[in-house]
Amino acid sequence: MQLKANNYESKDIIKIIREWTELTQVDFAKAINRSRKTVEAYEYGKVKFSFEMFLNICKLYDIEVTIRKK
Repeated sequence: MQLKANNYESKDIIKIIREWTELTQVDFAKAINRSRKTVEAYEYGKVKFSFEMFLNICKLYDIEVTIRKK
């Protein structure tokens, strides 16, 4: 499955990744060493996550990140 990240906000992307893993917020939070409340805050856009965190999550779940110039 793939998505074009330009069409989404960061809060949507983190939720999509969690849904791809088929994990609850609790289990996803444990896997990325965060609290469930932090994951919830990411998904609601209340807290921003770093690009480094995003890349680490992608590595953890074997998600390929491609940056391409149009």
